[in-house]
Amino acid sequence: MIESENLNQEEIIKELCLCNGLSYEMVGQEGSDTSKLEMFFLGYPRIVGLSLFPNLTSLTIVAQDIKEISGLEPCLQLKELWIAECCIEKIEGLQECRNLEKLYLYFNNISKIENLDKLIKLKVLWLNHNTIKNIEGLQTLKNLKDLNLAGNLINSIGRCLDSNEQLERLNLSGNQICSFKTTAMKKIMYYNMRIKTLQRHLKEDLEKLNDRKCKLQKLPEERVKLFSFVKKTLERELAELKGSGKGHSDGSNNSKVTDPETLKSCETVTEEPSLQQKILTKLNALNERVTFWNKKLDEIEAIYHIEVKQKKKSHGLLIPLLLIELETVGNFHFEEGTRSDDWSYRRMLECLFYVFDPEVSVKKKHLLQILEKGFKDSETSKLPLKKEAIILSNSLSISECPRIEFLQQKHKDEKKNSLKHELFRHGILLITKVFLGQSVQAHEKESISQSNYPMVNSVFIPRKYLLNSVMGQRNCDCSVRQCKWFVFDHDLVLPEYVVEFEYITMVKAPSLFSVFNNVILEESKKNPEISVFSKDLKFDDEVIKMEPRIKARPKLTSLDDKTILSLAKTSIYSHIVSLNLHGNSLSKLRDLSKLTGLRKLNISFNEFTCLDDVYHLYNLEYLDASHNHVITLEGFRGLMKLKHLDLSWNQLKKSGDEINMLCKHITSLLTLDIQHNPWQKPATLRLSVIGRLKTLTHLNGVFISEEEATAAMKFIAGTRITQLSLLRHSSTKEERPRILSIWPSAKILTQISKLGPHLHPSGNCYLKITALNLDGQHLFEITNLEKLENLKWASFSNNNLTKMEGLESCINLEELTLDGNCISKIEGISKMTKLTRLSINNNLLTGWEEHTFDNMLHLHSLSLENNRITSLSGLQKSFTLVELYISNNYIAVNQEMHNLKGLCNLVILDMCGNIIIWNQENYRLFVIFHLPELKALDGIPIEPPETDSAKDLFGGRLTSDMIAERQGHSNFKQMQELNWTSSSIRTVDLIPVDQFRNVCNVNLQNNHLTSFSGLIYLPNVKVLCLNYNHIESIMPRLKPQTHLTSRQLLYQKVPSSGYGQQGISKTNRDTMSSENLPPIMHSLEVLHLGYNGICNLIQLQLNRLRNLKFLFLQGNEISQVEGLDNLVVLQELVVDHNRIRSFNDSAFAKPSSLLALHLEENRLRELGKLQSLVKLEKLFLGYNKIQDITELEKLDVISTLRELTVYGNPICRKMLHRHMLIFRLPNLQMLDGSPVNSDDRAKAEFHLAELQAKKNLLIPVTHSPMDGRSFGQVKTPPIKITNVILPSGLSHYLGSDVTLTPEVEDKKNKNAGILTNNPRSIHAEIAFRQLRGISISPSLLSHQNIASPTAQIYQSNQDKRRISGSNFPRSNRM
Repeated sequence: MIESENLNQEEIIKELCLCNGLSYEMVGQEGSDTSKLEMFFLGYPRIVGLSLFPNLTSLTIVAQDIKEISGLEPCLQLKELWIAECCIEKIEGLQECRNLEKLYLYFNNISKIENLDKLIKLKVLWLNHNTIKNIEGLQTLKNLKDLNLAGNLINSIGRCLDSNEQLERLNLSGNQICSFKTTAMKKIMYYNMRIKTLQRHLKEDLEKLNDRKCKLQKLPEERVKLFSFVKKTLERELAELKGSGKGHSDGSNNSKVTDPETLKSCETVTEEPSLQQKILTKLNALNERVTFWNKKLDEIEAIYHIEVKQKKKSHGLLIPLLLIELETVGNFHFEEGTRSDDWSYRRMLECLFYVFDPEVSVKKKHLLQILEKGFKDSETSKLPLKKEAIILSNSLSISECPRIEFLQQKHKDEKKNSLKHELFRHGILLITKVFLGQSVQAHEKESISQSNYPMVNSVFIPRKYLLNSVMGQRNCDCSVRQCKWFVFDHDLVLPEYVVEFEYITMVKAPSLFSVFNNVILEESKKNPEISVFSKDLKFDDEVIKMEPRIKARPKLTSLDDKTILSLAKTSIYSHIVSLNLHGNSLSKLRDLSKLTGLRKLNISFNEFTCLDDVYHLYNLEYLDASHNHVITLEGFRGLMKLKHLDLSWNQLKKSGDEINMLCKHITSLLTLDIQHNPWQKPATLRLSVIGRLKTLTHLNGVFISEEEATAAMKFIAGTRITQLSLLRHSSTKEERPRILSIWPSAKILTQISKLGPHLHPSGNCYLKITALNLDGQHLFEITNLEKLENLKWASFSNNNLTKMEGLESCINLEELTLDGNCISKIEGISKMTKLTRLSINNNLLTGWEEHTFDNMLHLHSLSLENNRITSLSGLQKSFTLVELYISNNYIAVNQEMHNLKGLCNLVILDMCGNIIIWNQENYRLFVIFHLPELKALDGIPIEPPETDSAKDLFGGRLTSDMIAERQGHSNFKQMQELNWTSSSIRTVDLIPVDQFRNVCNVNLQNNHLTSFSGLIYLPNVKVLCLNYNHIESIMPRLKPQTHLTSRQLLYQKVPSSGYGQQGISKTNRDTMSSENLPPIMHSLEVLHLGYNGICNLIQLQLNRLRNLKFLFLQGNEISQVEGLDNLVVLQELVVDHNRIRSFNDSAFAKPSSLLALHLEENRLRELGKLQSLVKLEKLFLGYNKIQDITELEKLDVISTLRELTVYGNPICRKMLHRHMLIFRLPNLQMLDGSPVNSDDRAKAEFHLAELQAKKNLLIPVTHSPMDGRSFGQVKTPPIKITNVILPSGLSHYLGSDVTLTPEVEDKKNKNAGILTNNPRSIHAEIAFRQLRGISISPSLLSHQNIASPTAQIYQSNQDKRRISGSNFPRSNRM
């Protein structure tokens, strides 16, 4: 025994060495050099052999059969230990591992936290998904920072973590804790979710504004494009006119002979000076119209920015309010007011409006300070709102009039008349709760101060005395009550509500938004004459119709040598200096390499998406590529002489990449036009371009001044990461401050403590930097971070980054924020294994590298909102993920949710704005069902009723998504078999059905189906197995039963009772059978419905399966064979183990094609009504109640019968049935499992004759002795055999004259039949083996012939109980 254990241990060590790339033979010498070992999945059943590795610091054991922690005594240097997904039941054996810093014991069977008191260096402890009930045994772990107890049975926290002062991350999700609001982690997650929801709402509002702007700009843009096209066409004509004149002049200088055609051309030019003049006149008119519509575009853009600013302002106040709630741990709580709030007169003395100073703009910072700290003198002394008395009013007009009058006077003085309404349309009210105390009316001649009113708390002035206000002159019923108050004691005023409002005037303001939206988009199309722009549109038409009107030329789709020479009107390539390809349908520029002298190229109004075909035109000076579809300048190189470039009206987005391309390959550029492109960072685009392209003189048609160039250079200098910027925006704090905030740690730390420029940079200084905040620095790339090896928290938001480069050395990063950049792919961060938070919102992300997140074992929060992500593949191994924000992306397919099913710690998911929300019906319940651990979805907490509804709706549904998840792909067209047993399936919903057209075999045994559900739509199913379900009918019931009968209640409690459905009355049966229901499932040939609790066949509607050949109904509660009349091709019917007593007239009323009928283990006493089974060859009647030999005589009508079983019936005790059956059934070949040969027939005739002779001696006979029916009248004394036990082999000597009933070993074998002697069981065995691909022995085939090829594929039922001879219990496994 000891030798065996040593040998087993040796094999385990060999496997350990093999999996870690070590040599078993050299492990004695090399073991001391090994510091890390890993064992995944099987191969390491217990911890052995670690004494060979004395310097081991990291040990990982995952998915093994280890039941106890032992053998770690030699591992004194161990710092990191993983024993996850094993069978550990107790924490033990770690006493000697005192250097342990990280311990991972998740997914085990641990029920108690114990034996950790000596691990004082432990920093990380993961015990999630065990069976722990109490938090205990952690008092000595003073250095513990990360504790994961998710998925346990903990129901309270108490003060058990008070001693763990260093604890930073605590995960208790998935427990049974009633109240968890006191934990910082949950509060931060909750407020982070709410703030992200607000930000998403803001983005949605801004998108609506942008859509509106685009609609408004549609008409001006169309006008601009139209005029630009006509303008460039005229310019081409004018250039050709001038070129023809120049050509004549040049030709006359170089040739002595004057060509007549040249003379004619010259005369034409001289005779048509008016044509050139007309073209110039029309060009001027076109330029004016382009200027007009460009001005309209600018006006719309300006108002759009005003609207955006106002939206941001209104939303911007909500987020700071939530942050105040979070940071004050709920001491401040803000609620959104509604119109139904009570502001009655009784409360007007308590709730008053604060009157702002109109000369001081109300800034958000000051407003938040008042809300948070009130009007105390000490707090407001530094604010511009500081007054000796706080001014309040109970009238909105009194509060607002000063502001409106001030703005009106201000704009009157500045002589501005445009857009006045925008200045005062929006306002803010601050509603306060006030204790007025002793209040008196102010005296007319005394100033309002505490010294003049020493004995009162407040002073008021009625509205009628406010003579200097316009509003004071108005009289109304409420004017008597309207007053202005002055409260001296600031503590008596408590700011309570902030109201943002907008004035809605009776006269609509002439807003371009309203004008364009209502007039241009609707009226201009239907009735242009009544549009406010009707005159402009008519004028546009007049300009277009001006002479000369140029005839349209055929559009070119490709270029060749002949076309180029024809356009240039020359035969020599080197002479071509200018080429105009304006207004064609070109997408490629080929065959231009020969144009070595080309200086000017116009390709406007074409179909170009890139410009990489012009790199060989080295002498090109002018390029017009406007009005195309250019998306990138990649490949745009080699144009060192280019001076003028027009890229307006294209699809360029990434400003950083495109500017870099221009800087690198175009060094002499003077003018550049990049207007009307969807740039990602338009606000800083002009400064970026001017600062990088230093030779430019004009940008977008505007001259670049020296001041602007200087500002651009300064701007560019600030876009680089220098030593000074590193020190100015960094911090050396080792620990994140313990404050409740959702802002990035880098931002918090750099605001609290900065290094500052006074420190001298040195190597040691860079190593101390732990936090870096470079938000909004307009960075184009990340550089100079090589020395920041200890950087933990970094933020690079709102820059111009296009790639995640320059972070390779920052492998200790724990938080990384890259929001608001132009990054298109997540890459280069796979080595950042310590990352806990990653945020890359508002970028251009389309995906990430394959294994980016595989090694991030600490990633808790991932935010990728507002990108272009289409798939969640790659997140399957992010098991530690708690928060995932991926709203406003392009996720559309349901299968993507399956990538998150393994993330058991995920509690917050935000998918708003993805296509899946509209594609997936009941999207919210769908996600809740597939991710049951979620606590909040799309910013809304998940309530228990939603969870229940999700289970009801999606629980037990076999869908395409489930199949795709198991298969790993969604290509169902090649699938031929569908095997989904023991999965609690209630319905089948396979969409689209056409994808499953090749499925021919379906096995859904042992589920909860009540109908065929969606299976009826699968067109080519031939074999269908639905044993062990609750099938009631082929078609789903339209109206579910609302009241359960006692029989149904019994079936729910005891499925074996067989009362799974209620039979319908006899009258209903007759009614249903008369209905002519259309056929379905035309390809179905084999159907298994065993053990479904079926008691009525008519209700099943099996008549609709017209092509059914094999039907298995064993193990049900059927009492009548009916409802099978239309199954005209049925060859085999199995109704074993039911409750059939006899056959009615309709059972086999029509001539049947049945070849085999199985009726074993029923209650048959009669065998009548079988005369229509004219083709029956096999009949199995074992274990019924047949006791009269006259019933067996009724089998005479089945002349084709070749195989018969009757064992287990009372008639078998008489011992004479065999001879009678052999004698009366001439084609019988097998009886009760024994072959029938000629000797058997001879002996049967002899015995019958002998018995007949004995009868003649005792009883007078009137019939012939050979008359079979006379035999039925013989009354001989019965021979009763009570017990016969034969030794093995004795039956060889026993002739056919004595037939014994097969010995029944036990009750189970009686129910199932004896495999060796029962031909029915041999039949089932053949089908069972064929289903599993097991070869069938010839000896077995010799006893049974299969009826059809279909049956050979999936012949017999999969009733394991019958085949194995035992009664297996059903199991319902997920």
